[in-house]
Amino acid sequence: MPRPRVLALVQAGGVGGRMDVLTRERAKPALPFAGVLQLADFPLSNLAHSGISDVWLSLQFQGSTLQEQVANGRPWDLDRNLGGLRILLPHEGTGGLDEEGFARGNADELFRFRDQLDEFGPDVVLVMSADHVYRLDYTEVLDTHREHGAECTVVVTRTPDGDDPRDHAVVEHDEQGRVTGFAYKPDEPAGDTVACEVVAYDPVVLREVLEELHRELGADADAGDTGLGDFGDHLLPRLVERGRTVVHRLDGYWRDLGQPHLYLRAHTEVLGDDLDLLDVRGWPILSRQPQRRPARVLDGARVVDSLVSPGSTVAGTVERSVLGPGVVVEAGAHVIDSVVFADTVVRAGAQVRFAVVDTGCTLEPDARLDGGPDALEDPDRVTLVGRGCSVRGHLPAGSRLEPGTTR
Repeated sequence: MPRPRVLALVQAGGVGGRMDVLTRERAKPALPFAGVLQLADFPLSNLAHSGISDVWLSLQFQGSTLQEQVANGRPWDLDRNLGGLRILLPHEGTGGLDEEGFARGNADELFRFRDQLDEFGPDVVLVMSADHVYRLDYTEVLDTHREHGAECTVVVTRTPDGDDPRDHAVVEHDEQGRVTGFAYKPDEPAGDTVACEVVAYDPVVLREVLEELHRELGADADAGDTGLGDFGDHLLPRLVERGRTVVHRLDGYWRDLGQPHLYLRAHTEVLGDDLDLLDVRGWPILSRQPQRRPARVLDGARVVDSLVSPGSTVAGTVERSVLGPGVVVEAGAHVIDSVVFADTVVRAGAQVRFAVVDTGCTLEPDARLDGGPDALEDPDRVTLVGRGCSVRGHLPAGSRLEPGTTR
């Protein structure tokens, strides 16, 4: 059979409020992962290896921080004259008054882009979030979609250990894969199968349902809001009601990194095991990173179960942690169970535990960042330090330091 014309839409516009000070000055998909990658690298790399070259990337909050990282699609061979990467920005001065400015959810955003989708004329619209870490051949999702003659195909997985299905969309399905139940962030989940926020849509049905929902919900919505919200609020439930929504199961590693404890835990999971994710032959995670010298580990340093990025210099103690490019850990400093972003300096005597420290910070000799040992289970126990901070004192578990603060 001829290959369907596929349009991929990577939704990267959310504010990322639950990541607090780490997303004050960057889009959440621009957050680093494993030192040398960004979250947005994962869906873009999966698309490149799946042979999907018509890719739209929607940007909203702090979109310029991500636009710089994706470099017109060069790392994924998407900088081309025909097809390739297209950046979508919020509408201004077009459409109805409820379509101006930032979208109020990922389904709301799909409604706002409905005319552009029609103009492209795809056979399938493949939509995904840009803040999850996983490896997936999207052609397998498209095969499932075609084989079932589906209006909608939802990629699902089992809730990861330590995660809570109440934070996700919970999906029920029969033996043939047809979705029979769907609940978005339910108080009482019916199971542990959750949506991965990768969805294939029949574009004709998608527009029909979006416009139907808008007629029902738009009149009661606030100004600048279509009323559609996120995909799990109204869009997926309505498609499930139509009876032609199916699942495609992802059995490999998948993590939603939208909360501090999940972000920190995911880093601990990749320290000693590749998890069939980061170093798969023929399926590398591609990224745009400046060239740096090799990392230096000096005499007297202690580095245990950690990832040390290029350009870093370690003379102190680093245990079960991730150091971004250009990080300096001086002799006598301790970084334990933490993630430190690029070009941060940890002075001799400073101690960092169960914390995430943003780019370009200086932790002075008397700095004490004491995230609690329960930080991997509780987002309020992870200590977060924003970009460009200088820390001279004690930050207890759960502290939040705004970007540019001296304390």
